Amino acid sequence: MVDRWDSALYDDRHSFVWKESADLIEMLAPRAGERILDLGCGTGHLTAQLAGLGAEVVGIDSSVSMIAQARQNFPKVKFQLADARDLRFDTPFDAVFSNAALHWIRDADRVVQSIARALKEGGRLVLEMGAKGNIARVMAGIEEVLREHGYPAAHSWYFPTLAEYSAILERYGFEVREARTFTRWNKLEHPERGLREWLEMFAGAYFENIPEDKRPALVEAIEGKLRPVLFRDGAWWADYRRLRIAALLCQRAQ
Repeated sequence: MVDRWDSALYDDRHSFVWKESADLIEMLAPRAGERILDLGCGTGHLTAQLAGLGAEVVGIDSSVSMIAQARQNFPKVKFQLADARDLRFDTPFDAVFSNAALHWIRDADRVVQSIARALKEGGRLVLEMGAKGNIARVMAGIEEVLREHGYPAAHSWYFPTLAEYSAILERYGFEVREARTFTRWNKLEHPERGLREWLEMFAGAYFENIPEDKRPALVEAIEGKLRPVLFRDGAWWADYRRLRIAALLCQRAQ
């Protein structure tokens, strides 16, 4: 699998991904000595916060670049490459924590079943991911421009409804204890290049079959399309919509 993540760009320009969700740790309420899995840890910032609270934390990600950056950022924290669809650990975890990762994996059933295998019975799952309607304006602008130029508009995200994801969790032995969706407008970090940097970081699937020399003009057209909608007060904004769930594993997967 090709690693398309630019971990330096992520840390430098997209720190809102983990900064805006730092309070998710409060929802998890980690206890000292607990064994916690951070699924989709990225460059490790929230993993390190969990470790700083006294938990025994393992951060996993499928990106070589992200794991390398996480190890550089936090050399005392344990990080490893892993596929969320096929988690294999000798000792189950007290809790699984995941921020802004699960919407990158379309096979939600396989992921949830894998998480259930990794947890102790009675273990906790706390997650935040993109919900239905996440970045709807951004997606509409991208797809309109691509179609205008004769290109297919295919993305790789999975943005479920609260009911849809809750049903999947229940299918694999989880009891949903808390769940909500909410809108969060995120200010992108560079005042002029914010949207194009966001596209470079997160929207690569739209462009992977388009010749590289054609992409700059498309990005410029997308900026023009979205400027009246997403540029205000001297900055670009992304129309995020999030799903948060806290669940308990009542019956461990076999």
